[in-house]
Amino acid sequence: MTTAYGIAAVTATLRDVLSDGIVEHNLSGILSSSVSVSVLPPDRVIPASGVEPSQLNLFLHRVSANAGWRNEGLPARDASGRQRLANAPLAIDLHYLLSAYGAGDLHAEILLGYAMQWLHERPVLTRDAIQAALTPSPLPGTPLERALADSGLADQIELVKITPEYLDTEEMSRLWTATQSHLRPTAAYRATVVLIEASEPVRAPLPVLSRGRVDPATGRDRGVVVEPSLDPPLPTLEAVSPISGQIVARLGENIDLTGHHLDGTARTVLLFNDRFETEQSVPALLTGGAGLVPLNIPTAQAANFPVGVYRVGIRLVRPTETDPRTSNRLAMTIAPEITGLPMSVVRDGGGTASFTLNFHPALRAGQSVALVLGQQEYSPQAFVAPTTSLNFVIPNAPVEAAPGHLARLRIDGIDSPIIDRAAKPPVFLDKRIVIT
Repeated sequence: MTTAYGIAAVTATLRDVLSDGIVEHNLSGILSSSVSVSVLPPDRVIPASGVEPSQLNLFLHRVSANAGWRNEGLPARDASGRQRLANAPLAIDLHYLLSAYGAGDLHAEILLGYAMQWLHERPVLTRDAIQAALTPSPLPGTPLERALADSGLADQIELVKITPEYLDTEEMSRLWTATQSHLRPTAAYRATVVLIEASEPVRAPLPVLSRGRVDPATGRDRGVVVEPSLDPPLPTLEAVSPISGQIVARLGENIDLTGHHLDGTARTVLLFNDRFETEQSVPALLTGGAGLVPLNIPTAQAANFPVGVYRVGIRLVRPTETDPRTSNRLAMTIAPEITGLPMSVVRDGGGTASFTLNFHPALRAGQSVALVLGQQEYSPQAFVAPTTSLNFVIPNAPVEAAPGHLARLRIDGIDSPIIDRAAKPPVFLDKRIVIT
C-alpha cells in the first residue's frame, strides 16, 4: 500500500538512482566539475548568479490516470455513501522531463547520455533500490525523510517501471515556454504505476460456511438452487406505486410495492431516510402475493416518517427457507398533507389575511417550508420545530372568491398533492383557500 507520499517517493528514488550512476561512471572526474541531480522546475535550476552548473534535473511535469488500474476496486462505498466497502487504489502515471545542464562544452550531452543509458539498463525501480534510496542516513532522519521512508512504495503490489516517452518538437517547445526557461537537452520518461491507497477501516464480510440450509442428519448444505426462469430467484422490487397514480406517497394511503418473488412470511417493509439517518419498519398488509406487497403507513406513526425521500426495501422469509431475505431498494417520496382544506379567510381592514394550517407529518428542524397559494409562495411566521401547524400572515393578500386559491405546502421542495391523477383527464383536488 502506497500513501500520498508515493509521488514524492518515486521522484526521490529516481534522483538517487541517477546520483548513483554519476558516482559509478566518475562523471565529476571526467568533467572536472562537481555534478549533481536536482528535482526543481526548469526556471529554478540556474541560480540567481547566472552561472550554469553541470547537473541533471528531473522535473515532474504531468500526472495521468493509469488505464490498466483505474477501474480496480470499485465501488468504494455503499449506496448511501457512508459505509466504506474498500480502499480503491488511485492508480497514476508520472511524466518526467530529464534535462542536462553544462558548465562547459559537451557537459550537457555527456550527462544526458549517461543518464539515459543508466535508466535504460534499469527500467524497473526494484524494492531494494527504493528502500536504499528512501532509508534515512543517518537514522532517524528528518520528518520528511521518515515520511518518504514510510510511503510504502517498495511494498506496493506492482513495481514502478521507467519507460521513455516521445515528445515532438512542438510539445517540447510548449513545455519549455510554459516554464519560461531556455531549452536544454531533454529526454521524457514515464513512471508507471503508482498505487496510492487509503488505510481507512472497511466492512469485511464474513466467510461463507454453507450455501443454504444444512441438513442436520447429513450435515450437508442445500447447495446452489437452479430455477428455470430468466428472473433471479430472489425478492426483487420493480416499482413503488402510490394510490391513484400519485407520484408521491401520503401517510394513511395504500402504496403498492410490485416485483417478483415477494411471497413468504413475516413480510416487512423497510424504509431508510438518509438525511435524518433513520430506519423504520412497517408490517406489510396481509393481502398481496408473489408480485405485490401492499403498504400503508398509519398517520399515527407520522412522528417517525418526516417528509423526504426514502429507500424502500422488503424483508421476508421465502417458502422452504428459514432465514429472512431482503430485496433491493427503490426510492419513494413522502409528501406533506394539509388537513382542514378547503377553508375561507376574511382579510382585516388593512388587507391582511391571517390563518393557521395544520398538516402531517411534522416539520422537523432544518427543513425548509413555504405555502404556495396559486403561483405565489409565502413564508410562515416564526415557529419551533417539530410542529404540525404553521401560522401565515399575508399583507395585501390577493382576493380570490370561490373556488379559491389552490394551496400547496412545500417542505424541502416536496409539495403536497393538488392533482387527482386518477381522473381522466386529471383535475385539481379541492385543496383551496378562499380569501375575501
